[in-house]
Amino acid sequence: MAAQLSQVNAMTQDSSANQPQAGQRELVLRVMPMPADSNANGDIFGGWIMAQVDIAGSILPAKLSRGRVTTVAVNEFVFKQPVSIGDLLSFYATVTRVGRTSITVHVEVMAERDPENLHVVKVTEANLTYVAIDREGKPRAVA
Repeated sequence: MAAQLSQVNAMTQDSSANQPQAGQRELVLRVMPMPADSNANGDIFGGWIMAQVDIAGSILPAKLSRGRVTTVAVNEFVFKQPVSIGDLLSFYATVTRVGRTSITVHVEVMAERDPENLHVVKVTEANLTYVAIDREGKPRAVA
């Protein structure tokens, strides 16, 4: 794994400053869930959170591979606390592994709650694997 993370660092040193660095946690998405995203209990649907995590998780692999990626695995997904309407969610991604065609990412979701007495809590974390694909949807080497 260390060699693969070194590969990411070498690739990013040769490219623009906007390329993700291996092991570097990066804010990739912020969103506030709305009433339409809630379930019958008044909490936000787990599936809605999963969709947002998938979007957030794909940002760094798309940048790193310089093209299209597709989700091939959700390796782990943990809901730590319920998410409420009005929570401001911040999605942080870290590249944890780079293969020939695949990139694995760790995503942490933090919720900012109660603006008058602001506190931030981790509500979700996940590990997802993406594969770089060409125009025909076939796997291709990570750039």
